[in-house]
Order: sequence, then C-alpha cells, then structure tokens
Amino acid sequence: MFDATVREGVLRLRRPETRWLSTGWGGGRSRADAAYNVSVPEGFDRTDLGAYRDERLAHAEFKSEGAPPTLFTGVSMAHVRGARFGPVVAYATVGLSNPATLPMEPAGATNDDAGDLNCNAEAATDDPPRPGTVNLTVGTTRRLADGAAANLVAVAAEAKAATLLATADVPGTTSDAVVVGDDPTGEPAAFSGSATPVGAAARVCVRDAVRASLRSRYPDGEYPGPPADAEHGVVSDDRAEVFEP
Repeated sequence: MFDATVREGVLRLRRPETRWLSTGWGGGRSRADAAYNVSVPEGFDRTDLGAYRDERLAHAEFKSEGAPPTLFTGVSMAHVRGARFGPVVAYATVGLSNPATLPMEPAGATNDDAGDLNCNAEAATDDPPRPGTVNLTVGTTRRLADGAAANLVAVAAEAKAATLLATADVPGTTSDAVVVGDDPTGEPAAFSGSATPVGAAARVCVRDAVRASLRSRYPDGEYPGPPADAEHGVVSDDRAEVFEP
C-alpha cells in the first residue's frame, strides 16, 4: 500500500514508481515515488511555488527528485485524516473559509446577466491558494487505464461534494484539488466508476477521510458561513442559455 508521513506541515504519500494524475498546481500526469500536500502559513503570498515546494520538502527532510505532484492548503496538517478500504487509501485536508456554492434556483439572475458573475468575492485568479481548500490524495494498488485514472478524479470529487453537502451544506471551495495515484505493476483496472471495486472503495474512503478531517478542523460543528457571506467565497448565481443542439 501507500506509506503516509506528516512532518513539518507536509504530508507525504509514498509508493515507489507510482503514476500520478493531479488537478493542482503544475498538475497533469507524472511518475514519482511520492505526492505531497503542503500547509502554507496565514498571509501566504508566494508565487514561485516550485521553489517554495522544494524549500518545504527540504525543511521536512523529504528527499525528492524532479517535480513531484504537490498540493497546497491553508489547513494545518494536524487536521489531515486518512481512510483505507480494499485497494484504495485516501487522505483529506478540509478547510471551508472560501466556499463555492451553486444554487439550483439562482436568485434574480437572467440570461441577460451572462458574463457577469454574481460573486461575493474576488474573481478567480491564478493567485496562491486561499486559507480554505479541500485537498484529496487518493492512491490505489490497481493499475488504472488512462481513462480510469481520469475518471477516479471525478469519482473522488463527486464523493467529496456529496459529503460536504450532507455535512456542511457546501459542495467544496474555490481552490479544491485532487491527486490520484496508481500502481503500474498492479492488477489492471479498465474502469473506476462507482460500481467497480476501485471506484466504490474510493467513494467510501473519500467520504470518511473528509468527515474525519472536518471533525478535526471544526470540532464543534460550527462551519464558516453562511456561504454567501464568506470573505473569499463564490456563489455561481447566474443562468446559462439552455438549448437543444
């Protein structure tokens, strides 16, 4: 399986020669011995994230070559939680200070408002991460087909959104990211949907890791909100034009 270590505000999820797929900064496909989740300090404003990653890994005495997949979060690694089931393990850090909501009945928005986001915060940018962020690092001992790896990202994100909606009434934040890893020498898996062993295991692992991190980060169950009042939140309250092709 994957070996997890937390040191100096950095989570390392290690398994030699793992194939990774990341939606975070510098993401995409890679092969490395580990993936990382790095907690950044309040007021973090660095833009040279590659150099910052290398500094933090060196400070934590994690030896790494090349450019390993790395996520960043304002959440302390004291709140990282993992869950394991079957061929999957998942680790989550959950912060909700910058919620991103999607009302099913947008209030007052019309098609004429297209292009004018009714957001209660700054527009999305490529700036460093906000203090919130829900980061997921998921690993499986199966060898995933390319499509199955990409789909596992969607499965993990769906499980995260379902869990947060049920517990905190938000599907996620403005800066959530997912990294999935698979074993190129493992038993092959052509698919990773919710009915497959990998997908089913990922769903329950993500759910339980997210809930555990939430309980650690917000032990009284008092989550930031309401979402529309969050300083760094976003409400996607417009309506798109709907038509038949």
